[in-house]
Amino acid sequence: MPSSTPYQPLPNGFRKALVERKQQIGCWTSLASPIVTELLSVVGFDWMLLDAEHAPNDAITLIPQLMSLKDSVTAPVVRPPANDSVAIKRLLDGGFVNFLIPFVDDAEQAQRAVAATRYPPQGIRGVSVGHRGNRFGTVANYFEVANDNICVAVQIESRVAVENIDAIAAVEGVDVLFVGPSDLSANYGHIGQANHPDVQAAIARVFDAAKAAGKASGILAPVQADAERYLGMGASMVAVCADLGMLRNTAQAVKKHFMQE
Repeated sequence: MPSSTPYQPLPNGFRKALVERKQQIGCWTSLASPIVTELLSVVGFDWMLLDAEHAPNDAITLIPQLMSLKDSVTAPVVRPPANDSVAIKRLLDGGFVNFLIPFVDDAEQAQRAVAATRYPPQGIRGVSVGHRGNRFGTVANYFEVANDNICVAVQIESRVAVENIDAIAAVEGVDVLFVGPSDLSANYGHIGQANHPDVQAAIARVFDAAKAAGKASGILAPVQADAERYLGMGASMVAVCADLGMLRNTAQAVKKHFMQE
């Protein structure tokens, strides 16, 4: 059961749980609505993904959603539109500390993702003295503690990434190897078939590499049987539902009941 204490970005308890490879159950959100985000926050998931890659989000829409999670036990995780240091910098200054970086194919790209989240000399994050992330300059030791409180999950979504998985896993600052099953299945020539044996073998390879490196693994799995299988395979950071899918499925079920053709 999640703690009743609201999530705090500093120190980052979500990152600590993942480093210790504790199970973290999450919800995926794409509707870009602070009301939806707030509604889901009262459920008490360990984490919630706010998507800016495949959803109509940017820094302006993401910050109100982040604010709606302020009193929740749920840790906010953001997916930027790309592995781009400027986009990541804006989200860091907006107050995010947990990142899911899309389409990381090799160790160099993983290193670039980590560097974008760290102040020099560990990284290349630009310095703003007062921003929302450091409570507008009121966190006295923010620059000393910020680097150690950023969680970086890199998304494995291609055959090339699987081939390079050991090198990616070895990158310092990468906390989670997170599988994107839809893009991974498409890249293996089995679009829409994440349960194809070739794709499942690739997923197992990622999970095994994470375990060997002493790091967490994760995946999006809104089908219950899939989620339970991946948890059994050792995945720690698993999104077990998605706002868009839950709304669509429930609406379709109600319509079918009352409007049978």
